[in-house]
Amino acid sequence: MDLLLEALLERQAVRRSAEVLESQGAAVKAPPLPSPPAPEAPEPRPAPASKPPREPRPGEEGWRPPLPLPSVNLGRTLGRLLLVLAALVVLVNVPVNRYGTSLARIMPDAASLVVRDGLVLKGSGPDIYVLQDDKLRWISSLDAFEFFNYRWEQVHIVDDGFLEQFEKGQPIHVLLKCRGSPHIYALESGQKRWIKDIPAFEAQGYVWEDVKTVECAYLRSLPDGLPIPEDAGPPPQP
Repeated sequence: MDLLLEALLERQAVRRSAEVLESQGAAVKAPPLPSPPAPEAPEPRPAPASKPPREPRPGEEGWRPPLPLPSVNLGRTLGRLLLVLAALVVLVNVPVNRYGTSLARIMPDAASLVVRDGLVLKGSGPDIYVLQDDKLRWISSLDAFEFFNYRWEQVHIVDDGFLEQFEKGQPIHVLLKCRGSPHIYALESGQKRWIKDIPAFEAQGYVWEDVKTVECAYLRSLPDGLPIPEDAGPPPQP
């Protein structure tokens, strides 16, 4: 009996431990597996752009002629141009100095000349002039031309009528003397003109600053011209 009772007790103990394990296994459950990601929806493709409607061509339905261009008012433009030309003609004929010289006369050749002191002018003749104080001063000789440092490219060829509008001033001479001689000569047209004395020197409007000293042999080689004044008698040699 004792053995049978112990066997029943062991069997009950095993059954109870099995029930406890079963109840614990039911309480502990495995975590659910993650669900797979949902597939991404495809991006919508843009609808193809529709071609712009073609403009109708001449002769087709719906074609309209282009609008006319604005008028350039050719008649009005020509009128304004004529007014400007008339104003220019008046301006070039307005006197610009006390002698009544107009711009049209100041520009006697293709090059535009401006009336100013120091302007070197030449007409149809061989004489060359320098404009000083609104007066034409005749350069009496090549020596005078070179002595005052004028250059041939400075000479403007003008009409004789242009020169006639200006008063004639004192001619430009070269005054020469040599060392050891008191005599002074004016060089004119390649000749030396003896100046008799100081009153005659001053009467001609000469200034002492214009006297150029040269070699006496050079003066003697120049032919004698009329003395100053012309009744002064035979000229002495330097």
